[in-house]
Amino acid sequence: MKKRLNWKIFLFSIIIVYLFAFIGSLFTSSNVSSPWYLENKPSITPPNYIFPIVWNILFFLLALSLAFSYESSRNKILALKLYLINLILNFLWSVLFFGLKNPFYAFIDLILLWFSILSLIIYNWNISRKSACLLIPYLVWVSFAGILNFLFI
Repeated sequence: MKKRLNWKIFLFSIIIVYLFAFIGSLFTSSNVSSPWYLENKPSITPPNYIFPIVWNILFFLLALSLAFSYESSRNKILALKLYLINLILNFLWSVLFFGLKNPFYAFIDLILLWFSILSLIIYNWNISRKSACLLIPYLVWVSFAGILNFLFI
């Protein structure tokens, strides 16, 4: 018998993930059309409308992953801490890149974010493969973001 996702845990996960996403977007949305960004962005950068679509999908997958991980983990506090570290690093990138206009420090943060995602995948692999696999698109997109960030520098 398959265990169903606990909707209360999923709702909590959605709220936490999208709260960080919303706060990060406050630094991003007003700056994507700024001369600083437009003049320096790499030519392979997708159109601006792509980013909110992709990030909303990724944040939804991240919330699902958090819910599955939390339900399956014996150490629920550790699971929450790992996801919170990831969300803080994700948020911090927006602050560093768009808020402070410092692509170098944002790139350092992005490297830490990438390893945080990889750590979540490894942590979840034996706990909840579903949770781990839901993070793979996030890792791929952050890898691409890393290339864009590096080229911006």
